[in-house]
Order: sequence, then structure tokens, then C-alpha cells
Amino acid sequence: MATASTGEPVLRKLEELRARYEAIGEEMNRPEVAGDVQRIVALNKEHGKLRRMMEPYEAYRKAVALVAESQAILDDPAADPDLKALAREELGLAASQAAALMEEMKAALVTGEDAAVSSVILEIRAGTGGEEAALFAGNLRDMYQRYCDRHGFSVEVMDASPSDLGGFKEIILNVKGEGVYRHLGYEGGGHRVQRVPITEAQGRIHTSAATVAVLPEPEDIEIAIDWEKDVVEHVSRAGGPGGQNVNKVSSAIRLEHLPTGITVSMRDEKSQHKNRAKARRVLMSRLYDHMMQSQRSQRDANWRTMIGSGDRSERIRTYNFPQNRCTDHRINLDLYYLDRIMDGELEELIAALQKHDLEQRLRNL
Repeated sequence: MATASTGEPVLRKLEELRARYEAIGEEMNRPEVAGDVQRIVALNKEHGKLRRMMEPYEAYRKAVALVAESQAILDDPAADPDLKALAREELGLAASQAAALMEEMKAALVTGEDAAVSSVILEIRAGTGGEEAALFAGNLRDMYQRYCDRHGFSVEVMDASPSDLGGFKEIILNVKGEGVYRHLGYEGGGHRVQRVPITEAQGRIHTSAATVAVLPEPEDIEIAIDWEKDVVEHVSRAGGPGGQNVNKVSSAIRLEHLPTGITVSMRDEKSQHKNRAKARRVLMSRLYDHMMQSQRSQRDANWRTMIGSGDRSERIRTYNFPQNRCTDHRINLDLYYLDRIMDGELEELIAALQKHDLEQRLRNL
């Protein structure tokens, strides 16, 4: 069952959630609340989220009670031998069930917030390395696209700046799917590639880089933005390929959030209105990410020490083509099937990062 190091804080948290779950149930039964549509919708949503945790918790409590009851029978010298034999069997089954439920609940407690995010903004930018870096950024886009296809996630291109040889100086994607942040949330940081570029005539291996940012886009982002006072909007012509519309119509949008200095540029659409709407979505996600990073800085301190902060400037992974090797530097993992990884086979890599993250978060409970 639960170890002393993690079981007690988990149980304390579960009891807090159970108290809240019961309080919401009582509040929803009040006539004055039932008539308040906005309030009842919010309570129903919170109650539903808590129910997913309370159902296994109630099963856990029943299993623990059965363990205690069975143990009492075994400790009773006057108990019937047949009853003791049955109690011994039930004790083993109940103890196993309780232990499994505790592991399930621990994982849900520390990763539930991430698992609830079903939409992310994925930003890929070419770093050092010129055209080769842009080609590598395009390779990363293809890798994530294939991984998303394997898992049924939808991918929308929000903005892109192609390079001359078919790569990307920058590309911004919106990826949607159940639990997508648990899949892609570890991809943020510096990605380094070592290979012979197609532009290299002497066959020498070059090192180039690209950076990735993964920003959660929850359904309900509770961030107050004063679009009139806090955000400055710049409108310009999009530039680049695209015909007369791009050259003559001021459709590109750049938003600057004055309190944080965060900026977003969007020019993919010919419509100024569509570019503005996309830019606002990206800005909201970046502000949400900024806010959550501040709130979770203490929780993530040990995780950052172990595998790095995930900052865009920090190298998290190396893709060595001559050796067919992919190395994740945060967990010192080497995988020698880079060709399959670039084809979207990221499952083993992501599972290892999830496992390491879960273990660290449980230690910090």
C-alpha cells in the first residue's frame, strides 16, 4: 500500500478534496443556487472533475476497511478456522486493490492539472545554423505532426515563416487532443542536430539548433487582460510570398503586452481579423504559461535541477544522424533509432520523461 513518504500527504489531500466534493453537492441542492445558471454550471463542472478522483478514493476506503476487518478476524483467537481462511484470502485481495488504487490516485493528483489540458500552442523556431537550422525546424515539425497523427491529435498551422530551401524560420501550431499536454509538454527547450547538411559539399558534419516552446491552452483561461490599456497593436503588411494581397493590404498583426513585455506576431492569414484572433489566442496562452510558471516555480525547482528548466535557450536533446542516435540530456537517455523517432515514434522517449517527472513530483508531496 502507500508508503509513509507519500501515502500520508496524499491521504490528507484526498480528504480535503472529499470535503470540497461534499460541500459542492450540498451547495448545488440549495434552491437559490439551483436558480443561478452561471453558478450551477461552474459547480457542476468542478463537481465532475472531483468525481473522477472521488470514485477511486471511495473504492480505496472500502478496500482499506476490508483489510482492517479481515485483519481483526485473523487476530481473533476465537474466530472460526474457516472464517480465518476466508479473511486471509480477502486480506490479500483487498490489500492489493488498495495499493493499486493509491498509485492511481497519486499519479492523478500530481499530473491531473497537466492531463486536463487538451490544447497546446507549439512554437518551433530555427536557431543557430542558418538554412540548415531552418531545415531542422521543418524536420521537427514533421516529427511532431507524425506523432500527433499516431495519437489522433489534430494539428492546425497558426503561422509560418518558410525558408528558401523548404524549412521554417518559425512555425506555430495549435495541437488539440485529450491529454495532449502530457504528451508534448516535455518538448520545450533547445534541440540540437548533428548531421551533414544538404548544403555541405565536403561531407562535413555540422551542428545546428532549433528551439521549441509548448504553451498550454486550457478551455478556461482565467486571465484578465485589458486589451485597450495593456496591449499595443501594430498593423503592417505581411510581406513575403503571397501575391498582391500580401503586398498591398495591411493584414499582419503584432501584439505587445505591456505589463510583461510578451509579444506575438501573426501574418499567416490574409484577413486582418483572423490574424488578430489567432494572435490573441497565442498571447493568452503565453500569458497563461507565464502565470503558471510563476505559481509552480517552487514545485518545479527540483525537477528543473534534475532535467533542466525547459527554457528555450537550454539544450534538452541532441539528434545525431551519423550515429542514428537521439539523446535526451535531462534524463541521460540514449536511443539508437533516430530514423524512427524522426518518423514520429516518440513513445519510449516521452514515457521515460513522464515516469521521471512523476517520481520527482511524488517525492515533493
